[in-house]
Amino acid sequence: MSLHIEQLHHSFGEKKILSAISFTAQDGEFVSILGPSGSGKSTLFHLIGGVLKPEQGQIMLNDCDITSESGNMSYMPQSPSLFPWRTVLQNAMLGSELAGKADEAQAIELLQKANLGEMVNAYPHQLSGGMKQRVAFIRALLSPQSLICLDEPFSALDSFTKKEMQQWLLNMWEAYDKSILFITHDIEEALFLSDKIIILSTNPATVKASIKIPFKRPRDEQLYLSDEFLKWRKKIVEVLKG
Repeated sequence: MSLHIEQLHHSFGEKKILSAISFTAQDGEFVSILGPSGSGKSTLFHLIGGVLKPEQGQIMLNDCDITSESGNMSYMPQSPSLFPWRTVLQNAMLGSELAGKADEAQAIELLQKANLGEMVNAYPHQLSGGMKQRVAFIRALLSPQSLICLDEPFSALDSFTKKEMQQWLLNMWEAYDKSILFITHDIEEALFLSDKIIILSTNPATVKASIKIPFKRPRDEQLYLSDEFLKWRKKIVEVLKG
């Protein structure tokens, strides 16, 4: 899966949101979109997902023009958005069900790997915040699309749970052949997770920088304490302030 965004422009009324946004996400790459709140990151996802039509620009997936087309990505919003009347297993299988490709055995296997094997018949109100996020990601992972877009999925979690979820996300992603676009305004989160970081400005959003991250995989929390991590954090802060 190769995603190519070329010169996207979008406004809401007279307010310009995105201006000449261009970047590429290669097959199997983890790409974070980093920028301040209100910089148009979620609008960019809505354009990629076909919810909105850009004023100008093109979105290419595997050399096919998917501009304004829906159904080409799986999406995980900030809220887990689980249906309260469906069990954990049923929620996890929703995307694959809608695509006519439901596989209960695979869903149970993934839930077991997420330490949710004993919760497959539970309902969302019985889960912690971190558990709900795991179910939502498995739902996205089981969807047939090769591109997963995650919109600040850990922003509502406490610091300890957030780091635990980041490590879990990397472990799951590395085990499956998916490309990820990840929205965040957390510099450390973007550095820890990503192969590449796209830094957006605001008012309107433009691409300030596209930065390849050199950290080897697999990664663990010791990376946060390394001198190299701190060096790259400082570099990104300077780009954001520049």
